[in-house]
Amino acid sequence: MGGRRADICNGPLVSMLPQGSFVSSSQSSVSYAPHFSKINRRDGAGGWSPQVTDRQPWLQLDLRDRIEVTAISTQGRYGGSDWVSGYLLLFSDTGRAWKQYRQEDGVGRFVGNVNADSVVHHKLSHSIRSRFLRFVPLDWNPSGWVGLRVEVYGCAYKSDVADFDGRSSLLYRFNQKSMSTVKDVISLSFKSRQAEGVLLHGEGQRGDYITLELHRGRLALYLNLDDTRLRFSSGRVAVTLSSLLDDQHWHSVLIERFNKQVNLTVDTHTQHFRTKGEGDSLEVDYELSFGGIPLPGKPGTFLRKNFHGCIENLYYNGINIIDLAKRRKPQIYSVGNVTFSCSEPQLVSTTFLSSSSSFLSLPATPSASGGFAVRFQFRTWNPDGLLLSTRLALEPQRLKLQIINSRLRLTHHMSAQQKEEVSTGHRVNDGLWHSASLSSRGLQVTMTLDNEPSSTMELGDHMEAGDSLYFGGCPSLNVSGCENPTLAFQGCMRLFSINSQPMDLNLVHQGRLGDYKELQFDTCSIHDRCLPNFCEHGGQCSQSWSRFYCDCSGTGYTGATCHNSIYEASCEAYRLTGSSSGLFSIDPDGSGPLAPTQVYCNMTENKVWTVVTHNNTDPVRVQGSTLQKPYIMKFNYSASPEQLMALVARSEQCQQEVMYSCRKSRLFNTRDGSPLSWWVDQGGERRTYWGGFLPGVQQCSCSLDENCMDMNYFCNCDADTDSWSNDTGVLSYKEHLPVTEIVIGDTNRTGSEALYRIGPLRCYGDKSVWNAASFYQESSYLHFPTLQAELSTDISFYFKTSAPSGVFLENLGLKDFIRVELSSPFAVMFSFDVGNGPVVLAIKSHVPLNDRQWHYVRAERSVKEASLQVDQLPMRFLEAPSEGHLRLRLNSQLFVGGTAARQRGFLGCIRTLTINGVTFNLEERAKMTPGVSAGCPGHCSGSSSLCHNSGRCIEKNSGYVCDCSQSAYGGPSCKEEVSVSFNRESSVTYTFQEPFSVMQNRSFQASSVYRENSRARENIAFIFMTTQSPAMLLTVSTFSQQYIAVILTRNGSIQIWYHLHVDRRPDVFSPRPSSLADGRLHRIRIHREGKDVYLQIDKDMNLKYSLSSDTEFISIKSLTLGKVTEHLGAMDEEVMQAGSKGFIGCLSSVQFNHMAPLKAALLNRGSSLVSVRGHLVESNCGALADSTIFHSQSETVGRGRGPLSNASQSNYAVIGGVVSAVVFITLCVVAVMTRFLYQHRQARRDASIKEKEHRTNLETAYRREAAYQAEPAYRTECHLHDSHSSTLRDNREYYI
Repeated sequence: MGGRRADICNGPLVSMLPQGSFVSSSQSSVSYAPHFSKINRRDGAGGWSPQVTDRQPWLQLDLRDRIEVTAISTQGRYGGSDWVSGYLLLFSDTGRAWKQYRQEDGVGRFVGNVNADSVVHHKLSHSIRSRFLRFVPLDWNPSGWVGLRVEVYGCAYKSDVADFDGRSSLLYRFNQKSMSTVKDVISLSFKSRQAEGVLLHGEGQRGDYITLELHRGRLALYLNLDDTRLRFSSGRVAVTLSSLLDDQHWHSVLIERFNKQVNLTVDTHTQHFRTKGEGDSLEVDYELSFGGIPLPGKPGTFLRKNFHGCIENLYYNGINIIDLAKRRKPQIYSVGNVTFSCSEPQLVSTTFLSSSSSFLSLPATPSASGGFAVRFQFRTWNPDGLLLSTRLALEPQRLKLQIINSRLRLTHHMSAQQKEEVSTGHRVNDGLWHSASLSSRGLQVTMTLDNEPSSTMELGDHMEAGDSLYFGGCPSLNVSGCENPTLAFQGCMRLFSINSQPMDLNLVHQGRLGDYKELQFDTCSIHDRCLPNFCEHGGQCSQSWSRFYCDCSGTGYTGATCHNSIYEASCEAYRLTGSSSGLFSIDPDGSGPLAPTQVYCNMTENKVWTVVTHNNTDPVRVQGSTLQKPYIMKFNYSASPEQLMALVARSEQCQQEVMYSCRKSRLFNTRDGSPLSWWVDQGGERRTYWGGFLPGVQQCSCSLDENCMDMNYFCNCDADTDSWSNDTGVLSYKEHLPVTEIVIGDTNRTGSEALYRIGPLRCYGDKSVWNAASFYQESSYLHFPTLQAELSTDISFYFKTSAPSGVFLENLGLKDFIRVELSSPFAVMFSFDVGNGPVVLAIKSHVPLNDRQWHYVRAERSVKEASLQVDQLPMRFLEAPSEGHLRLRLNSQLFVGGTAARQRGFLGCIRTLTINGVTFNLEERAKMTPGVSAGCPGHCSGSSSLCHNSGRCIEKNSGYVCDCSQSAYGGPSCKEEVSVSFNRESSVTYTFQEPFSVMQNRSFQASSVYRENSRARENIAFIFMTTQSPAMLLTVSTFSQQYIAVILTRNGSIQIWYHLHVDRRPDVFSPRPSSLADGRLHRIRIHREGKDVYLQIDKDMNLKYSLSSDTEFISIKSLTLGKVTEHLGAMDEEVMQAGSKGFIGCLSSVQFNHMAPLKAALLNRGSSLVSVRGHLVESNCGALADSTIFHSQSETVGRGRGPLSNASQSNYAVIGGVVSAVVFITLCVVAVMTRFLYQHRQARRDASIKEKEHRTNLETAYRREAAYQAEPAYRTECHLHDSHSSTLRDNREYYI
């Protein structure tokens, strides 16, 4: 039906309009008058053009009646070089209060013409029902001027209207006592003069009710079906939708209900929900009321605030309520004064567009009684802004009314140093209209906000305003001493009154009264940027006038729109970051819709096991069950079914142990083989196999192993003996796991019973990590379904190649596209277009990226920003325009490794391609694609982790090596801990060779509407052990006196200090009061993303904090571990005290972003970047922690090693004893082993000797260090040795 109406509602409307229907802001001359603006006409000068001096030109059409408009067209001025290339469309019922039309993405700007003759047509995404239209040019031909001809398409619109004055209502009375419905359809349109008011209400005696009302400018629907708990409770829960509905413009509402399922639609936004209650029908007694809730027996008395405004086309289940009221039908009863034409109030608003340059100047008319009085209304989203400023008659005194931190503040400036302030209100930036007034009488000035109590300020003298009052801001020339604070006002104002005289802003617009700049008259252009809510995963949306922000606190996600999970996708991924066994939150689908879940990661074996528990892992005894009345147990896991499916699908293998013991209890019927007991899989299917990985076979593990106690049966329990039997097995067909339910049906005979236990779900491997494809023809590619990436998408993958360039992936639309490519041997480029013009981000590397090694790429695009990351290089950000298209519309296939044109294809390997949390199966698709093969050759392409702790596997001709330069660990596999023992005077300082923030990549030229931006982020990780407090663990300082400090307080608790602004107090986070100076190892991880700081302490504490600012660390100077010997700017006293105390203990595996300062100290002898002071001893925190557990304090181990410069010395006596013991044990084992096992054990014996030798040396060193701390300390520059230092002798800055 809607499609048919759109086809017929498209007739031209402008061509038949009389000359009087055309009005404009100005005209160049009579020949350029607005009535010459009909499309394809050549009358006059061939179109409308305003005067060149017109500051805000517009062309207005009067369609003579309310019309439904479905499309518009524009054309330039005939025969000239004048045309409009971009414009706004406004509409109004009265020709005074205007509203801006916004397209589907919230975009207000229409694309106009590129020449004078062609016609540009726009079909409106939703029609306009209005009488007046206004075209507002924004851009025009730079070589000409504004020239415009227009056409509007649509059809006549008829409606039944009722006007409610805030004290009236309509009652629709049923023919019977009550009306019970299982299906309801209610539709209406309304425009309201206030933010509160009941539109619809009905209720029944059994507790049912329906209420539709405006509350704070939002529409709230209360609906209850036979739920007495809600009837008698005060906590009625509403479904709310939309906002700013008190804008005096029409809004459509549709309520559709079938049983408990409800759809609520307001304008173009729909919300689906299910009602509470026991029933499916809505039972309403006697009547429905519209416009208010009248009190029974008391005419004109209402329970809630009534609706004040107009309602049209009100239908209740097909009944036209207003039509019945107009015809005075007996079903309708009118309360108060309801009229059937819509009265139009003249509440005209003005929009202050700029937060820096908008202002309105009005003359201060004299008051007959002396003093002054000012009143006005305002609405805004901004928490700060200047509302009013005026000079007082007594120089240099001024009076300022401002919004500061969402409160209203009045400031009386008596001199440059002396001022007095009063504040009132709370959250006045909520987008609602607020009334503000200032009045002076005698020696007092009074400030009033809405209906709140007034705030009074005492004056030293009588107060009179100066010549002018400045609203919203100040002129740039500092007229009358008016100066803008940090921000001018950005929002809407109306109803100006000065000394009881209303101000006519039409005179201001015409230049006959006051002055202005950057204002938009006759409209309030406020826009709710949180509707719809683009914050994902439950993020909370807030907004300013021009942008929205997402609070991701508690969601488990981060990023501009809470898109990115803060957790790893699997236990395997945690192991690759250097974690050890423990409880972890994993997010198997990454940025997908599934929430994170907590699992146990067991990393003690070669395989990393993910363990998910359920509610009943203890053995359970079962008796008295039959097949007719079986025993049933359902298992609730610590993860949801959807999370479990994602985990199982991602894992290489899963298994679950089923322990089943029985006595005279069979699993299968001996006659026909039908099951007497079974279990239910993840899909709800009944399963009858009890071990192994062969689904569908009714067997137990003993049958698979051919060792059942009675070989006539496939299960031990089916032998049906009086003694206990066991059919324990391991289920390993992962597509059926986990077990969700067990059913036991044969324990009702005498002496019959069963004992079962279902173990936790255990999975290992992450098959997505090494899913790879090799592309060896430039014209080859893999294709997948169209990318679903309208509002947000993240793309990540690894690649290696020797080719100089190539496209990694591409997806095209009609005009939109998204592409990631290697644009040169040194650059990766991410480009896309959502309708605002092409956007390009590029990262350039200082080393070639086509070096046949793996490189990581991550590209993300959301409605707020785009970002690109390559390896450990600094990320690039581009901020999206506040007014622009949002949706990426694609319609072709996704091409991986090539393009649709079969040109610029990629040659090399791509692995772990993940888009929006979904890992693409490249190997499966590659098996059926010519020019592409599954997998990737090379040592570094297998699923086994050769390099640990973020180490990078580097291919060599005859093998591989691990590049540990980005890891805080060392050794051949990046597994060896890099640790140092500190005393009170020890410190390691890494000085950055150049200010850190300038080591950034610059993107290529992007679309001008995108703003390049960098995101503040830091990653800090370290392990420590100490018994000292207070203590300084780590400080990072900048040239601009910013700093980060991690300290232990007097009681041993940890504190993190962020000092980002010199003129503000630092942010201090104290996670827990318990002491960490307990002589145990503690692992600390700190990750910052903008304002959000994530802190992990050991394995059991994950916390999130919010900074007061998202300011970036600018020009990082140095990082210091241990004692701070220099004053770091405005360092606070508590931090200075901890810095002076230094650190006594062991620090290990320290990492700051891509820097590892302890490793730098050990590897870079004599480097100017590393400064080592005091006495340091190379150590091993893990060994020291073991020694504190296994050795008493009285045990002595000798003096240990000396300072780091003598680090090669060894305690041969201890080593010899350990070696002898190990050799003796090994020989005993060899004596009873076969030759094969002997050879296997021999290799392990050598490794064991080296490990124990190293641990003993480190333990000895720590004992010696403890004794050394009692001796006088001295400071010296340590020259550090390492066998690999020869490779690091050049003068470059090292990213270690």
